Amino acid sequence: NTATQDNLARLRERGVTIVDPEEGMLACGSTGAGRLANTERIINTIYKILGTVNDLEGVRLVVTAGGTQEPIDPVRHIANRSSGKMGYAIAAAAKERGAMVTLVTAPTTVPIPVGVEARHVQTALEMRHAVIEATAQADAIIMAAAVADYRPSIPADSKLKRDASSITLGLVQNPDILSEVKRSIVRIGFAAESENLVENASQKVKEKKLDLIVANDITAPGCGFGSDTNKVVLVTRRGKMEELPLLPKTDVAMKILDKLVEILAARKGVKE
Repeated sequence: NTATQDNLARLRERGVTIVDPEEGMLACGSTGAGRLANTERIINTIYKILGTVNDLEGVRLVVTAGGTQEPIDPVRHIANRSSGKMGYAIAAAAKERGAMVTLVTAPTTVPIPVGVEARHVQTALEMRHAVIEATAQADAIIMAAAVADYRPSIPADSKLKRDASSITLGLVQNPDILSEVKRSIVRIGFAAESENLVENASQKVKEKKLDLIVANDITAPGCGFGSDTNKVVLVTRRGKMEELPLLPKTDVAMKILDKLVEILAARKGVKE
């Protein structure tokens, strides 16, 4: 309706943010733009409007999320239980704080945050290619994805039939993606552990020469894959540790980004 469109245009001119309707089947029976926007999209837009901290404005950030899937045959794959919620929370929070975010995501059911550029991948090798490409012009990467350590050496071209009591599946090691990312940018990794949390995380920081690692005990209550909360320990390159209480993943994301801001400021100070 012309009057409706004129009113919307006037609102936009006055600085009002409009969450546009989505395409789909409408109550009147026709198809087009007119469906109420997804709740998650509306909430993310509100967060973006209300966000007062823009300490990542101009920062080009790559975030990885989800669990990679390594094909065994056209039907089956090796995967893990990662929901992608932590990585998506980081991407959404970073966008809210002004960053230009590229989200490299393995398959998940989590909606893409508003304003975030998403690159969809399935396997570890696909994620490696997407990350190397995305970080070429980036200032930082936060590797929250659960990348499979191994993949089938020779995936079958057709579905494997159940005609034997057992099969032997040959596996080869996947590349360590984060170690291949150029060290001139800030590199933050994750360590999902089931034992010796701090020791294993501290070792990974040194081996991969990371600026920060986020370690969590996946066996602790409220910290497993798919949960909406997380309890992490932040370990810096110099061995400084900060243990956070059990928090919503949105709050954990903000704490991680606080550290990113500190690291970026320290690097800028050294250059100046």
